[in-house]
Amino acid sequence: MANLTDRLYARLARAAAVVLAVALCMAVASCSDDDEPETPERPSVPVERTLLMYLPWSTNLTSFFYNNISDMEQAIASEGLADERVLVFMCTTATEATLFELVPGSSGCSRVTLKEYTSPAYTTAEGIASILADVKAAAPADHYAMTIGCHGMGWVPVTRSRSRGLAPEFRFHWEAEGDPLTRFFGGTTSDVQTDITTLAEGIEAAGMHMDFILFDDCFMSSVEAAYDLRHVTDCLIGCPTEIMAYGMPYADIGPHLLGTPDYAAVCSAFLSFYSSYVDPYSGVPYPYGTIGVTCTAELDSLARVVRKINAAYTFDTSLLPYLQRMDGYSPHIFYDFGDYMAALCPDSALLSEFEAQLQKAVPHKANTPQYYSAITGVEPIRAYSGITTSAPTVSQYAEAWTQTEWYADTHQ
Repeated sequence: MANLTDRLYARLARAAAVVLAVALCMAVASCSDDDEPETPERPSVPVERTLLMYLPWSTNLTSFFYNNISDMEQAIASEGLADERVLVFMCTTATEATLFELVPGSSGCSRVTLKEYTSPAYTTAEGIASILADVKAAAPADHYAMTIGCHGMGWVPVTRSRSRGLAPEFRFHWEAEGDPLTRFFGGTTSDVQTDITTLAEGIEAAGMHMDFILFDDCFMSSVEAAYDLRHVTDCLIGCPTEIMAYGMPYADIGPHLLGTPDYAAVCSAFLSFYSSYVDPYSGVPYPYGTIGVTCTAELDSLARVVRKINAAYTFDTSLLPYLQRMDGYSPHIFYDFGDYMAALCPDSALLSEFEAQLQKAVPHKANTPQYYSAITGVEPIRAYSGITTSAPTVSQYAEAWTQTEWYADTHQ
């Protein structure tokens, strides 16, 4: 990677080449499909970064996605785009989608349609790679990044997530009724959900290593999920618990994602927003939010430390009720990773080694004093490391967890 000075000079050169094509927004304004787009000439050379807002079919979150896009447009209009392009892939139905660009101009912003899709295969590695190839062709860049908005279920595989035969009474967080909605990676049924391993395969096949992937979904700050994605992204931003259906506050965090990402500022802006969040429909305050940023380059070293601990110690299951749970399920699926390892490892020197490496792996995080579950309501947070594990789960997913790559690399 070029040093900072070289990158700055390169960015200035590219910015000069495209300044006539992509002007900075002069005032805060949102884009609309009804706008008369200025249709400026697109850059003919790669920009520094293309950011893709990836919004596959989510069943009941579509209206919230439109708001997410508008919020990102506010960030673009406020900050402008220097040597960067922002594209959106959004499914408007389970079988229809549009790829469009958020283009700033002197009179505000416009949405420029790049491609219409019929039956895009967004649940397969080949389909994801094809969509990303379209992004690369439309907006070539030296670097890429993604935000992904849908429902989320961490590392849990799709095929098992809907296996009602194991636990017919099991109810997912998106199935809760009469409560504020929270945000599987995908929709509410298995046919429109995507495995994390499939996403990783699709990104790798497209040859588009990501600077960061931001999951605007529940439970996606998971060490198992991050480990699956460690070869295709430098950073993973996500929530270890559920997130309200409003999702990431892009108007607030967007300026810190554009340009050179400032992950500490992203966490700070997220916490500020959700500390005073009020549900826009009911007017009821829901001041709950959790976020973590994982540096994937540190995960192999983290796995080696955890492997040493697992080789020496076995978890005392009598401690399970005292662990920091991070979901409202019964039995629980997600637990705070740091709290679990502290309960597992009585060796203070070895635990300190783990905690030091965990700090490197998750250098930025933020949380309110409580989190919200659509199933059980408000839950306390007494221990918080910004990332979860399912290692101690005794749920119907316990066997599936032993099939993860994280398990394979942290056990003998």
